[in-house]
Amino acid sequence: MDPVRVVNLREVPFDETFVDPPYAQECVGLTARTGAKRLGFNVSALPPGAYSCPYHWHHREEEIFIVIAGKAQLRSPDGVQELREGDLVFCATGPSGAHQFYNHGNVPFRYFGLSNVADLDACEYPDSGKVLVRGVGRAMFRRADTVEYGLDEGNPRAHWPGTTA
Repeated sequence: MDPVRVVNLREVPFDETFVDPPYAQECVGLTARTGAKRLGFNVSALPPGAYSCPYHWHHREEEIFIVIAGKAQLRSPDGVQELREGDLVFCATGPSGAHQFYNHGNVPFRYFGLSNVADLDACEYPDSGKVLVRGVGRAMFRRADTVEYGLDEGNPRAHWPGTTA
């Protein structure tokens, strides 16, 4: 892989489509095209009336979004504000970085998204109480499903040679 690679965003077709109403967007995955290892990035197009994803925040991954075209509303802990072409949005880790986009306009909202790639990350969805864990597979569960630390662990002595169960 070349250490420096140029990709023209006008020449790369959208190659991923996510449609799960009211969430819908097309994406151009750029990470693999460039050979990046520690950064994840793409260009997304959000159609009118669609949301980018459920409202969420990450434990380990910071994100930056740059508005390329159109306008949308950003929901964050500070409330709702309108985004327009040229705006840069930084989302820190933790609850203060929670975010979601909604295309309230009548043309596609296009944006560039960039994040660091954490080997292990948890993403929390405060509206639904879900948690997504990525890194050793991918698992989604509800925060309410948490259990006590020692639940179902049994007697640890049963797993050690020479000890009495």
